[in-house]
Amino acid sequence: MAHFHYRQLGSIAGKGAAPHQFAQSLTGMALDGHGMLHVAGDSEIKVFDGTGKLQRRWPTGRPALAVAVSREGWVYTGEEGQIEIFDPATKSARVWRDPAVLGRITAIGFASDTVLAGDAAGRAIRRLDRSGRCLNTIGTDSNVGGLLIPNGVVSFGVDSEGIIHAANPGKHRVERYSAEGKLLGHFGKFSFHELAGFTGCCNPTNISVADRIYVSEKAGPRLKAYSLDGEFLGVIAADCFDPNCKNISVQAGAHGRVYAADTVKLKIFVFEPEAA
Repeated sequence: MAHFHYRQLGSIAGKGAAPHQFAQSLTGMALDGHGMLHVAGDSEIKVFDGTGKLQRRWPTGRPALAVAVSREGWVYTGEEGQIEIFDPATKSARVWRDPAVLGRITAIGFASDTVLAGDAAGRAIRRLDRSGRCLNTIGTDSNVGGLLIPNGVVSFGVDSEGIIHAANPGKHRVERYSAEGKLLGHFGKFSFHELAGFTGCCNPTNISVADRIYVSEKAGPRLKAYSLDGEFLGVIAADCFDPNCKNISVQAGAHGRVYAADTVKLKIFVFEPEAA
């Protein structure tokens, strides 16, 4: 088992009234193809460069709960009851609304030419075409009718093969799905004593996927890394987070870099693996 050790590079934003800060909420992050970090919080999207400097910002129609950037550079924002899609040049938006499938959108991702939306109201992931029409629902084909999310957030990541890795905190595991909704496998178990396991009533809460799988937990808050096949690689961080924060959104970057958003301090911590 190859364990990794991480170091904290720094932090971005924080709680406050300055333009680069957040006053009330910090709910989601996404990197674009140029390494710019898009952050959802309050009722805004803020964009930070690789040094953590604010480059631009614009308001969202409703409080932003999630953000993702497509290959074409369109900025998708998950909100209560809708998804706003912004043209990055003009910040003008079109809106998808569908009460049946877009209840409370807490995660957005992409698989091939489709859009994936984590609907916390439906405890599921909706797969949409590029016009916003729902093609199928992922995560509801179980005896409990959906993902078990006591914290009210659906979180998932998509790997380079298009496999969806979804947090199912009520079952203490990460589940793998095809885009069509077939459960392909899972890893994780309840454990108070093994670092590889998930503690409490409902962990992991949030997830991001790149070369590894990164998950966050609550009570107490911490950030962990696993291989793509579910092998535990190590705890990245714990002490930096406010003890009361939960639903720590996570964003995987290039070369093992990972961002984690403290929901109490309203601050984004940046980590990278140390050289062996």
